[in-house]
Amino acid sequence: MFDIKGLFSGGKELAGLDIGSSRIKLAEIQDSPKGRILSLFSHAPLDKGVIVDGAVVEPETLTATIKELFKQSGCKRKKIVTSISGHAVIVKKATFAQMDEEELRALIHDEAGKYLPFDDMSAVDYDFQILGENPYNPSQMEVLIVAAKKDIIEGYTEAIQAAGLVPVIMDVDSFALETMYEENYEFDENDVVVLINIGASITNLNALKGGVSIFTRDFTLGSNSVTETLAANLGVSFEEAEKAKIEGRGNDEQARKTFREGLIVHADPICSEIERSVDYFRSTFSAETISKVLVSGGGALIPDLAADLGHRLGIETEVADPFKKIQLDKKVLSPGLTEGIGPIAAVVVGLALRKIGDK
Repeated sequence: MFDIKGLFSGGKELAGLDIGSSRIKLAEIQDSPKGRILSLFSHAPLDKGVIVDGAVVEPETLTATIKELFKQSGCKRKKIVTSISGHAVIVKKATFAQMDEEELRALIHDEAGKYLPFDDMSAVDYDFQILGENPYNPSQMEVLIVAAKKDIIEGYTEAIQAAGLVPVIMDVDSFALETMYEENYEFDENDVVVLINIGASITNLNALKGGVSIFTRDFTLGSNSVTETLAANLGVSFEEAEKAKIEGRGNDEQARKTFREGLIVHADPICSEIERSVDYFRSTFSAETISKVLVSGGGALIPDLAADLGHRLGIETEVADPFKKIQLDKKVLSPGLTEGIGPIAAVVVGLALRKIGDK
């Protein structure tokens, strides 16, 4: 499942299924003579505790939620692209002498412990992708190695299979964001952008140069932490605080402004961790200048969060639009709804775009 076909390539007639810790999203994208069209999009809440730290804890509940989502959406596709993130997956860039793919596979198999932080490699599935020549040494090449524990992967695949579906691809959230970006945004080979997805419990960061990942980081802090702090301060339930977080609170403009300012204060731990990650990237890749930051995920819906991040980082920052170049079937999603839906759809759009033989 976690081989080169599974991780870095796709299949035909696939549906993207993004399984987050608080919500699952489903999407289909079709090719047409006029371009790509979002032909199906649906989402549903997932009970708290079903997914914890990137692992499936309550598979029966996950299976039931997936079944209901497919039933309500009318999705007929059975082959699924899904993804993992956080501590469930390790992404590492390494440099090797120039060799063909078969030789490299044998070398990584024999010496995997040198590159991956696992004691028992028999419990791990891993894969790689050759990124290209090392810019400083033509006799070497850059390789991206990705690994995850088999029990984590099996937790997702078994829950999906129990719903009567076939998991064809196990992707990584950060790479799904990359796919979404490549489809929707113009860039040249020297453009450096940072894609940030603030989920409910995990934040993904992927720095790209010329559309290719050069740095990734996940950390287990997301928008649920803002909701929990808000609920404690207001003395309301988590669900009520979640609604207030997105819709705002107050009967007049000044009250809403004060409330939004309070939300940004509550989001400070997330923004500070993002800032530290970007600072680390800048220190490690000192020759690279970030031109833009794109923010997605439910956390991107927090009012003024993108603006606050942009101020902190000193970089143009905006909310990602996964439908920028993808046409919308008005029966599926009204153009007027994309502003509220777009941020949470970034990963699932990337998953739904996967094709056979892509890289």
